[in-house]
Amino acid sequence: MTEHAGDRRLLMVEVTAQREHSPAYDAYVRTMIDRAAADARASGWDVSQVSAADLGVDGLLHAAENADAVVIMGGEDIDPQFYDGARGYEGEGHHFEVADAAQISLVRLAVSRRLPVLGICRGHQIINVALGGSLLQHVEDAGHRNIDLPVEYALVEHPVRLEPGSNLGERFGRDHIVVQSAHHQVVDRLGSGLRAVGWAHDGHIEAIEHDTLPITGVQWHPEALLAPVGQLRVLLDGLAAQSGAVLERA
Repeated sequence: MTEHAGDRRLLMVEVTAQREHSPAYDAYVRTMIDRAAADARASGWDVSQVSAADLGVDGLLHAAENADAVVIMGGEDIDPQFYDGARGYEGEGHHFEVADAAQISLVRLAVSRRLPVLGICRGHQIINVALGGSLLQHVEDAGHRNIDLPVEYALVEHPVRLEPGSNLGERFGRDHIVVQSAHHQVVDRLGSGLRAVGWAHDGHIEAIEHDTLPITGVQWHPEALLAPVGQLRVLLDGLAAQSGAVLERA
C-alpha cells in the first residue's frame, strides 16, 4: 500500500552547498539531491533542503525542530576521528568535519525524538557512526563503483539481498533488488540498536535498520538517474508511513 506524506515536513540534508575543490563532483551530487527533493515533493512532502557544513551543529538541530522526518544524502567520506579511525587510508578524499559533526548530532537528536530518518550512501554511514559503529575505510572497487572514469559514470549496477521480514524486504516485496552504487567505504561494526538487513554480492552491508526506532540506511543511490524506476518512492513511502505512525502516537 502506498503511503502519502500529506503536508508533512521533510528535512533533506546535504554535506555542503558548494565544493570549490571539485566542481564536477559537486554538480553531479547536486543533480541527484535535487532529483530526490523533486520526487519527495511530488509524493506530498514539504521539503526543506539544507547544508550541514553551512549550518553547523546548532543550525542544523534548529532546522530539524519542526521536521517530521529527515533524509541524509550522500557525499564525501566521514572524517575518521568520528569513529576512532585513522587518516591516511587508501582512497581518502576531502573531509567536511563540521558537516560530519552536525549530521551525527542530528541522528542522535532523531533517536531522542523518535524522528524517522532515511540515510542514503554517506547518510547510511552517518547513522552507523552516530550510534557508535565503525566503517571499513576502503573496499575493492569491483562491484561497488567504477574508477578512472568521469564522475557521472562512477555508479555501478549490482544486486542486493534483503532480509526477508525486514521493513525494507516488506516494502520492496522481494528479497533481491538491483541498485546503483558508487562508494569505497562500507559499514563495519554496527552501531547500537542497528542490524544489517541488506548485503552486496561480496557480503558487505548495504542496508541497515534500527531494532526499535524508525531509522533506515541504504548504501546505494535510489535517487540516481539510472536507478530502477520507483525505488526512491518506495523508500519515501516507507518514511511517510513511519512519520504517520509517530504522529499517531504523539
